[in-house]
Amino acid sequence: MTGAALRIFDTPPAGAFDAIFRALDESSRATIGDARPRLLAIPIHNADGSIAGGLWSHTLFGWLHIEMMVVPEALRFRGIGSALLAAAEAEARHRGCLGAIVDTFSFQAAPFYRKMGFDQYAVLEDCPHGHQRLFFKKRFDH
Repeated sequence: MTGAALRIFDTPPAGAFDAIFRALDESSRATIGDARPRLLAIPIHNADGSIAGGLWSHTLFGWLHIEMMVVPEALRFRGIGSALLAAAEAEARHRGCLGAIVDTFSFQAAPFYRKMGFDQYAVLEDCPHGHQRLFFKKRFDH
């Protein structure tokens, strides 16, 4: 940095994410290879074709990273969440992944992930305030 002041952005300049990602990737490429996340998305559609929920994830470094998963309230407890997760895991295995990671809040889907064979490995207290952010992993070879 050449004396320029650090600025904080809610809406960064176009290309900022890509530039920071490239810099990070270049700094670690010799050790771990290229960071090439590959999207894995499974939407749930309403009768009118609009998206009502689903699973949004990516595979990277041999792991499935589940970022969001939601089954609409009216469709819960019908096996749809299990089917979404099974489909994502099958594709992740096909891509050569070792396992899956996900985080959720204490008021959300922790029992579901435990039922699906995930093990909790970390907790962040008061995130959001008064609750916990729970981190889970699942090895496919276990």
